[in-house]
Amino acid sequence: MDRTELLKRFTIHLGYSEAQAAALAADEPRARFVEALGTAGAEYLILAEVLRAENCNSGYVPGDRFVLDVAGNLISKRCPQRLCVFLVSQLALPVALMNERLCAGLEPSGIFFMRQVHCLDTGAACKGYGGVLVEISAIRRRDFLKAGPDGK
Repeated sequence: MDRTELLKRFTIHLGYSEAQAAALAADEPRARFVEALGTAGAEYLILAEVLRAENCNSGYVPGDRFVLDVAGNLISKRCPQRLCVFLVSQLALPVALMNERLCAGLEPSGIFFMRQVHCLDTGAACKGYGGVLVEISAIRRRDFLKAGPDGK
């Protein structure tokens, strides 16, 4: 699909007015971003896997996985039933870093910082309640789907 068609579909998907669609098409960095993510979306998923969980109110345990598309949308049927805002909110920066790498034509998992993030709870030792650590990576969609319904 060429860039014009991709941008048209994107603006329809978001419900843009004609003026908003024209502004997007004229804005090279944003148009390039839409194009790059459109291409990458067919190839990659983002995975956040629980490495450590202690006294987690949401019940997360090591091995639990959160799956997102490259636009940062959680794929609910591929995530734990309960989604904790104090953990999920911490995925925003690593997902944005991966998006920047995808737009630059680089391997998305090559980020140096924020490959692992903690939930906002400080844990019982620091007067909090619990704590969760996840590792974020980009995985090829075909590899995830080949692995089975839970991607393992």
